[in-house]
Amino acid sequence: MDPVVHFELPCNDRERIARFFEQAFGWEVQMLGPEMGNYVVVTTAEPSAPPPAPPHAVPGCINGGFFTKTPDMPAQFPGIVIAVQDIRASMKKVTAAGGQVLGEPMMIPTVGDYVAFLDTEGNRSSMLQPLMPQQ
Repeated sequence: MDPVVHFELPCNDRERIARFFEQAFGWEVQMLGPEMGNYVVVTTAEPSAPPPAPPHAVPGCINGGFFTKTPDMPAQFPGIVIAVQDIRASMKKVTAAGGQVLGEPMMIPTVGDYVAFLDTEGNRSSMLQPLMPQQ
């Protein structure tokens, strides 16, 4: 079974959405720069493992992020990110099950390979093949 490990919310104003979730829920935000698409990483729970703990190190909790809407990106809706063992094999499974993979995987430095997809109802979600932790 592949677990949900991250969520994503679209926004028009990343400063405004970050401020809202910081003030309303105490979430920690990290503003990334243009080289990472101005993504905002959101921490919703403190890791239960010592650093370098994986982003989903609190059982039952997930962290997330905010992405700025752009006119050239399809399906800019809230979504989930599912951790998979083999992103290429999972892309084939999504297609075989009636979904549509949106492009090719991109490498997120220090995180892993990521690609978005649409399910049979048109919902956008994503897959992540996490980098293996260093031993």
